[in-house]
Amino acid sequence: MKISNIPSAQALVKACKFYGIEHIVISPGSRNAPLTISFTKDNYFTCFSIVDERSAAFFALGMAQQLVKPVAILCTSGSALLNYYPAIAEAFYSEVPILALTADRPPYKIDVGDGQTIRQDHVFHRHIGYSANLKIDVDHATDRLQRYAPNYLQQTQEQIEDYNRQETAKAFSVLFKQKLPVHINIPFEEPLYGTTTLEAKDVPSISLVKTPETEVFSKDDVAYWSKSQKKMVLVGVDSPNAVEQQWIDKLAKDPSVVIFTETTSNLHHPNCFYSIDSILFPIEKSSNRTELSEMLQPDILITFGGLVVSKKIKAFLREYQPKKHWHLGGVKANDTFFCLTRHLKGNVNSLLNQLISNTKYSTSEYYPFWSLKRQAYQQKRTTYLKKIPFSDFKAFSIIFSHLNSPKQVHLSNSSTVRYAQLFPVHKDLEVYCNRGTSGIDGSSSTAVGAAVFAEKPTLLITGDLSFLYDSNAFWNHYLRKDFKVIVINNGGGGIFRILPGFDGSETFSTYFETQHKYAATHLCAHYGMEYFSAADETTLLNNIDSFLDWENSPALLEIFTPTEENNKILLDYFDFIS
Repeated sequence: MKISNIPSAQALVKACKFYGIEHIVISPGSRNAPLTISFTKDNYFTCFSIVDERSAAFFALGMAQQLVKPVAILCTSGSALLNYYPAIAEAFYSEVPILALTADRPPYKIDVGDGQTIRQDHVFHRHIGYSANLKIDVDHATDRLQRYAPNYLQQTQEQIEDYNRQETAKAFSVLFKQKLPVHINIPFEEPLYGTTTLEAKDVPSISLVKTPETEVFSKDDVAYWSKSQKKMVLVGVDSPNAVEQQWIDKLAKDPSVVIFTETTSNLHHPNCFYSIDSILFPIEKSSNRTELSEMLQPDILITFGGLVVSKKIKAFLREYQPKKHWHLGGVKANDTFFCLTRHLKGNVNSLLNQLISNTKYSTSEYYPFWSLKRQAYQQKRTTYLKKIPFSDFKAFSIIFSHLNSPKQVHLSNSSTVRYAQLFPVHKDLEVYCNRGTSGIDGSSSTAVGAAVFAEKPTLLITGDLSFLYDSNAFWNHYLRKDFKVIVINNGGGGIFRILPGFDGSETFSTYFETQHKYAATHLCAHYGMEYFSAADETTLLNNIDSFLDWENSPALLEIFTPTEENNKILLDYFDFIS
């Protein structure tokens, strides 16, 4: 087996192997050649080649989501690693373990006018779990060191290797224990392509245990929960099957509990309120807003999972705060509503077992009252759909009514994920969305990467701007035949039409909405994807099943909706149900 003859490259590759990091997403370059050669020549590793570093990092993020284990990304020096930043920030806030390996120029060539050279150390400073900046080897290219930077020879190779091993161990510890992205920056001097068959030295073992011990509810905690008449459970982004159904079933039977979920929560029960905004908008528009708000205001709020999409629930709970807010599980707890009283770390299922396994249901009007409100808006939504013309709203209704077979569904951000909150989602769908930073920049790449190891077919639902922005997601050889994309093309950034500031001016359409006349036809031909389209309700109903049943290649369905009507139809919906 060949491996680079540069000691630091040998040690880093062996560390990845030792700690079980098998999947390496590599972007082309020369400075990273020592690592590229070493990874690709070892059959232990599965390597992927993605040219665009921004796409490569999101591709790896999707893989890590599916594998529930770290994935490494590797690039050359200079501006290449800056393209990792959007995905690194997403991984940081979504707690996805990504190992960023970046090759660097020797430190004595920084800021002297050398090409493809920037200040790479600590480049992800504010959005990284740990930054390890390794030292350059002194027994490789020693003649260059002697000539250009003799002061580097004051340390021995053994001292440098010891330092690098310690830094690498710290990075891996954060990667595994805290589930955060880490960055290892490693300088290489030329020559870069030399190989050897020698084995690298052993790497130091670090303790990778393990999940934190589950904390314990006190008797007072359990008593407070039991006696509370208004209990709200709010679940953000969560992995499929992360919470056992038995606990959702038990919570859902309690008349003093209202469970707010979102499409990205991956929880299902008839008693769950999956469309939070359809409850809160009518309250805001009501003449007795204060009275209804106080009726919904919980005595205690329990949250688990990640970030929440609904801005309405954030605003509501900040104004009508619970007396207690407990967040269950996770490495960290966000004080989103500015009233967090306790973060109980550990396994969510174990915590729910402690809290509710022996709870006796108390008499309460909390769930019954809001359940009637939910039934009212659901009936009105059915009526509303019959009266409106073709639009984003109607298109999403049709899409979700046809998604009834097992699939992994990835949602892009902005309008897409928000429309998805308004409709019921079949229990066989596993839903993902990059809600850590909520950017549109990597949704497609994440979905393509996730599909590599997904057991179910993958469907990406995205907006036109998000799709066009991340079109390099399809520039690789890893697109599965069962990969499908639905693009809602409303001619621009439609979400800006429902936000404050919309004035219909040319400035707005150019600089906010960014109207365009592009379609996905040519991109599909370029990347070998079968193309379907629809521009009205009839063609969508006629084509969507053919699209979903297509098996011969990746496929894309582009749905054209009216730019100027969508925002009015959506806003009128909330007026209608109110």
